[in-house]
Amino acid sequence: MLPPLQVIDFDPATPYPEVGVLRQALVRGDWPAVRGLWGRSDHATRSELLASVDPLRDGDTTVIGAALAADPADPVAAVFAARRLIAAAAPVRDPVEHDRLLVRAEALLSATTARHPADVTAWEQRIVVAPPLGLGLDECVRRYARLAALAPHHVPGQLAHLDALCPRDDGGWEPAHAFARERMMAAPPGAHNGVLVAVAHLERFFRQPQWDIRPLRDARERLYEAAHRSVWHPGFRRTAGWAYAVNVFACAFALVSDRAAADGLFATIGPIATRRPWDRFAGHAGPGENFRYLRGAIPR
Repeated sequence: MLPPLQVIDFDPATPYPEVGVLRQALVRGDWPAVRGLWGRSDHATRSELLASVDPLRDGDTTVIGAALAADPADPVAAVFAARRLIAAAAPVRDPVEHDRLLVRAEALLSATTARHPADVTAWEQRIVVAPPLGLGLDECVRRYARLAALAPHHVPGQLAHLDALCPRDDGGWEPAHAFARERMMAAPPGAHNGVLVAVAHLERFFRQPQWDIRPLRDARERLYEAAHRSVWHPGFRRTAGWAYAVNVFACAFALVSDRAAADGLFATIGPIATRRPWDRFAGHAGPGENFRYLRGAIPR
């Protein structure tokens, strides 16, 4: 039995100390320090740094905006500014304002990839912004192809493309599942890419009009295969993205009532939680309550 948790830690700076370094630099208004951190980070870490500014803090916006105003061609400032616009658009219900924010983000990203066609993070964000702009699957495929040519095992870009492949109802899931498994098998054993398979099956569960656990249970063998190639593989490393991968598999195995598999993964992460997948559950409970419940409430 797992010990009870007093606190659930959703702070990305806990598994990824670089996030704390970024925050400190933004609080100081030290853009050269931000650029230096970005320059010595790999692509996956850059994606975590970018995602960490999603909570809309006014000070971050001021620093990023000032850096972009000082140098409109700065690709780091442009990508951060675009990410802030995408995050700001997410809760907006006014369609005109929502699209205005996304169009501004797309303009920044398009200009960045025109100047810096090998900028992996800018291509990743162009994949993210394409579906809400209604640009169509063909354009999403084109953008992913540009990213894959630069970084064929880039999990954040693959997750963004997987989201575009997932249908908004319960039909037509084959392309999403095929893409997830293909990218997992193409990556080295122990890489994080196996999480794509688990995400695809969880998304199918969450996007049903009425949740039906049977398709997820039917996918157990595929989940085991993906876990053995990623979070259960001896080559799995706690590099950028590891906490999300373990949280996703813990959620999936808890939902299918495989307590032994779920307990092992919950023990691995301890109190470290990621917003997704725990914020995907409907109702009044928050991600922390969902994490706590699935960690211990499903019977053996």
